[in-house]
Amino acid sequence: MAAAPTHTDGQAAPASTTIINSLPAGLREKAGRLRYITPARNHCEKRTRGHTVDPTRKASRVSSFSSAIRESVASLGWGNGILYTIGRALEQVTRGRCRLFKYYFVAQPVPEQRLTALPKASRTRIYRALPTEDIIKRFPRPPAVIAWRFADGAACFVAERMGELVGFIWIKLERYREDEVRCDYLLDPAQGLAWDFDAWVAPEFRMTRAFVQLWEAANDYLRQQGCHWSVSRISAFNPVSLASHRRMGAVHLHTGLFAVLGRTQLALFSCRPYIHVGFGVASRPRLSFHPPTQPIANGKI
Repeated sequence: MAAAPTHTDGQAAPASTTIINSLPAGLREKAGRLRYITPARNHCEKRTRGHTVDPTRKASRVSSFSSAIRESVASLGWGNGILYTIGRALEQVTRGRCRLFKYYFVAQPVPEQRLTALPKASRTRIYRALPTEDIIKRFPRPPAVIAWRFADGAACFVAERMGELVGFIWIKLERYREDEVRCDYLLDPAQGLAWDFDAWVAPEFRMTRAFVQLWEAANDYLRQQGCHWSVSRISAFNPVSLASHRRMGAVHLHTGLFAVLGRTQLALFSCRPYIHVGFGVASRPRLSFHPPTQPIANGKI
């Protein structure tokens, strides 16, 4: 009997090699192209590939998460910083199905008269836009969202320079339907309240007077409507917006925390209804707002 073929390391070749060598030349060539792996070896390789944990990679993840917490805490404070980091982690793990939102609801006083005069030679045009304006097509917002806002009765003020969009701000009376989470905000015009939202200025114009000019136009409109306060919500995770509203004398009214998982939403508020659980798109809590009663100096955010 011929000796079994051996590998270069001196070990006996597997029986499959002997079988392949005994085949006719044509079949031997085809069979030789196949790589024989025993079921036990194949199982071990799959198991190794699927479950081996690289300690370096694991340590890197922990370090990255710790760094994210430190950065968030430095800019937002302990409570909001940790909450923001947890929210981002949940969003990534669930691929966007689970999200956390925390809002500060604030009221900004409407000045009795203009604070600044528009420069006579300004190239920036500030006006209330109509749904048919060409400039509307340049808004960095989905057309369906823009159309719905106009249909809902919102007023839009635009800053435009030589045909180029500079910025915009939206004002809504009586009621505003939140579009980031499920919630409705109720404002009584008899109490001098209105809602402002989605104030935006193009990056290249953010160091100019465009933002102030937009607010002056919005305040002119609010005064005509008899409004003394403009209410809005600010993300507790947006330090830039918080600082901007502080400078404009915004007063903190309430706080809201929303946890969204698919079609289910849990909302916690610092005012009525305090807690709300919704299991579908039609389930929306309602918040009623009233003018601030505390002194402005003690109620700033």
